[in-house]
Amino acid sequence: MCFQSLFFPSNCSFLALLCNPDGSRSQKRLFQLVTAFGGSVFSCISQCSAVEIVHLLYLACFCVCSCSRKMLRAQNQVLKKGVVDEQANSASLKEQLKMKDQSLRKLQQEMDSLTFRNQQLAKRVELLQDELALSEARGKKNKKSAESSSQLSQEQKSVFNEDLQKKIEENERLHILFFEADEQHKRLEAELRTRLEVLETDAAQHQTVVDSLTRKYTDTIEKLQNDKTKLEIKSQTLEREAKDCRLRTEECQQQLKNLQAALGSRLEESLCIINEKVPFNDTRSSRYNALNVPLHNRRYQLKLRDLAGQALAFVQELVTALLNFHTYTEQKIQIFPIDSATDTVSPLNQKFSQYLHENASYVRPLEEGMHHLFESITEDTVTVLETAVKLKGFSEHLASYLGFLRKILPYQLKSLEEECESSLCTAALRARNMELHSDMKRLIAVFEKLHTYVSLLVLPSTKPEGLLRTNYNLVFTNIAASLHGFHDILKDISKHYSQKATLEQDVPTATQKLITTNDCILSSVAALTNGAGKIASFFSNNLDHFTASLSYGPKGGTEFISPLSAECMLQYKKKAVAYMKSLKKPCASSVPYEEALANRRVLLSSTESREGLAQQVQQSLEKIARLEQEKEHWMLEAQLAKIKLEKENQKLKNSLSGHLTETLQEHSVLPNVAEQKKETTEKSLKEPIRSTSLIGMLTITTDNEKTPDVESREDLIKNHYMTRIAELTSHLQLADSKSVHFHAECRALAKRLSLAEKSKESLTEELKLASQNISRLQDELMTTKRSYEDQLSMMSDHLCSMNETLTKQREEIDTLKMTSKGNSKKNKSR
Repeated sequence: MCFQSLFFPSNCSFLALLCNPDGSRSQKRLFQLVTAFGGSVFSCISQCSAVEIVHLLYLACFCVCSCSRKMLRAQNQVLKKGVVDEQANSASLKEQLKMKDQSLRKLQQEMDSLTFRNQQLAKRVELLQDELALSEARGKKNKKSAESSSQLSQEQKSVFNEDLQKKIEENERLHILFFEADEQHKRLEAELRTRLEVLETDAAQHQTVVDSLTRKYTDTIEKLQNDKTKLEIKSQTLEREAKDCRLRTEECQQQLKNLQAALGSRLEESLCIINEKVPFNDTRSSRYNALNVPLHNRRYQLKLRDLAGQALAFVQELVTALLNFHTYTEQKIQIFPIDSATDTVSPLNQKFSQYLHENASYVRPLEEGMHHLFESITEDTVTVLETAVKLKGFSEHLASYLGFLRKILPYQLKSLEEECESSLCTAALRARNMELHSDMKRLIAVFEKLHTYVSLLVLPSTKPEGLLRTNYNLVFTNIAASLHGFHDILKDISKHYSQKATLEQDVPTATQKLITTNDCILSSVAALTNGAGKIASFFSNNLDHFTASLSYGPKGGTEFISPLSAECMLQYKKKAVAYMKSLKKPCASSVPYEEALANRRVLLSSTESREGLAQQVQQSLEKIARLEQEKEHWMLEAQLAKIKLEKENQKLKNSLSGHLTETLQEHSVLPNVAEQKKETTEKSLKEPIRSTSLIGMLTITTDNEKTPDVESREDLIKNHYMTRIAELTSHLQLADSKSVHFHAECRALAKRLSLAEKSKESLTEELKLASQNISRLQDELMTTKRSYEDQLSMMSDHLCSMNETLTKQREEIDTLKMTSKGNSKKNKSR
C-alpha cells in the first residue's frame, strides 16, 4: 500500500496514508522512503505538510507507550485477581476449620455423656447383683418363694446380661468412632494450617508484587508524561519550521510560475523569430546534427566514476571470497573422506587439488580488470559503451575464469560421487552431496550467462555493428536477472554446505581439523553469498542510470557518435581551454608577490584559528549544557534514592519494634501462668473434694495437718517437678515459635531483596530503552531537517538552472535580433 500510494497517487491519497494511525509499519516505511529518495519524490512530499509528518512520529511514540501501559495494566489486573482468589480461599479454609472444631466439640460432649451413662449402668448392675445375693439368702427359708424368686432372678439376670453386652459393644463402637474422628480431625487441622501458612505467604508475595508494579507504573506514567511534553515542544518547533518551509515553497512556486510564464512568452517570440529569420536549421536533420559538437556531461561522469568505485569494492569482496572458497575446498579434499596424513588420496582428488591450487591465477585478474576499468573513467573522459575499451580486458579475464571452472567441474563432480561411494557416507550425507552436484552445474550455467552478456557489452567498443542500440536495455536487464540468479544459487549452496557440515561432524572418524575446515568453507560461502547479493542489488538499483544515457551525441541527435568523434571533441575542448587561458592577460601587480603570499598566509591562519576557536567554544558550551543536564538528573535520582532509603529504614524499625514488644509480652505471660497454676493447686488442696454416685454425694476435706509428712513431701516434689516441666515446655514452644517466625521473616526479607534487585534491573533496562528512544528520536529529527535542507537546496538549484536557461535564451534572442538587423541592413543595401 505504501509503494502503491507513492508511485500511483491516483489510487489512494498520500495525505490520508500519512494521517492513518492504524498502519504504523507502512507509515515508517514511507517515511524512510521519502527521506532516502529526497528530491526524486519531492512531488509526493509537497502534497503533505511537515506537521503531519511530526504527527506521525508522535503517534508512533504514543502507540509504543500505550502498548506498554496496556500490558502492565493487564498484568496488574491478573495479579489483583490472584490475590483476591487466594484471600477467598483462605477465608473458606478458616470457616471449614471452625466447622471441624464445632463437630469435634460435639463428639467430645457425646463421649462424656456416654461414659457417664456407662458408669451409671455399671453401678446399677452392682446394686442388682447385691439384691440378687440377698434374695438367694432369703430363699433358703422359703423354698417355694425361692424357686419363684430364682426363676425371676435368672430371667432378670439374662436380661441384664444382654443389656450389659449391648451397652459394652455400643461403648466399644463409640470409642472406635471417636478415635477415628479425632485422628481425622487432627490430620485435617494440620493440613489446613500448613495450607493457611502457604496461602498467607503467597498473599504477602502477591501484595509485594502489586506494590512494586504500582510503583513501576507510576514511574513509567511520569516518564511518559515528561516524554509527551518534550514531544509536544518538539512538534511545536517543527510546526513553526513547517510553516516557514511552506511559505518559502509558496514563494518559490509563485516565482516558478512567473518564470514559466516569462519563458513561455520568450520561447514563442524566439520561435517566431527563428521561423521567420533563420533560413537553415541543421538540428532538424540527424545527418547534419551528427556533425555538431556535443555537450560534455561532467555530472554524469562523476556519478559513473562513483558507481565504478562501488562495483570495484564489491568485486574485490567477491574475489577474496572465491579465493577462500577454492583454497578451503582444496584443504577439505586432503582431509575427507581420506586423510592424506594417514593414507594416500585417490588420483582423482590429487588432480582436483592440483587444479584448485592454481585458482589465484584465474581469480586475481578479475579484480585487476575491474581496477583498470575504474581508472579509465575520469572527469574529462567520455565513458559510454563505444568508448569503454577497458571492458574488453575484464571480459577476457571472466572468460579465463569460466574456463577454469569448466576445467575443475568434472573433477568436482567425480569427487562428490567418490565421497558418496565411501563407507563413511550415510544416506543423508549422500543426498546432500547430490544436491551440491546439481548446484555446481547450475553455478557454471550462470557464469556462462554472465560471460555472454558481458561479451555483448564489449561489442560496441570493438565492433559497433555487432550490437544494436535497441538491445542495450535488454542486455542490462538480463545481466541484472543473471546476478540475482547467481545470488539464489549461492544461497542454496550455502544451505546445502551447512547441512553437509553438520552431518560430517556426526561421523565417528571426524577430526577437529575437518570441523575447522568445514567452518572456514561455510564462512567463505557466506561471504560469497553476501557479495553476490550486494552486487545484484547494486546493479538492479542503478539499472535506470545505466540504461538512461547509453550513448553519447549532440543535443537532439538520434544517432551514435563514434569513439573517434568523441576523442576529437575532447581535443577541441582542450584547445579551447588553452586558447581561453592565453587570452587572459595578467593584471598589473600593485603589491609584491612575496608580500601578497605572506598576507594570504596570515589571513588564512587567522581565519582558521578564529574558526577553530569558535568551534571549540561551541563544543565546550554543548558539553557544559549536557553536563548540567546530567547533574540535575543524577541529583534527582539521589533525592529519590534517599527518600526510598528512609522509607525502608522506617519500615525495618517498625517491624523490629513490633517483634520486640511481642517477645516481651510473651515473657511476661509465662510467670503469670506459673503463678496461676500454683494458686489453683493450693486452692485444690484447701477446697473440699466432692464425689457423686448413685447412692449420694460425698464431700471429703483434705487436711494437711492430718496427712503424714512423707506424702506431703512427695506431693511437693511432684508438684515442683510438674511445674518445672510445664515451664520448660512453654519455654521450648516459645523458642520454636520464635525460630519459625524469624525463619519466615528471613525468607520474606530475602524474597523482598531479590524482588528489589529484579525491579532495579528492570528499571535500568527501561532507562536504557528510554535513552535509546531519545537518541532515535533525535536522529529522526536530524534526518527530517536534512531532508528539508536537501529539498530547499534542490529548489535553489532548480531556480539557478532556470535562471541560466533564461539568460541563455536572452542571449539567443539578442543574437537573433542582431542577425535579423544585419540581414535587414544587407537587404536595404542591395
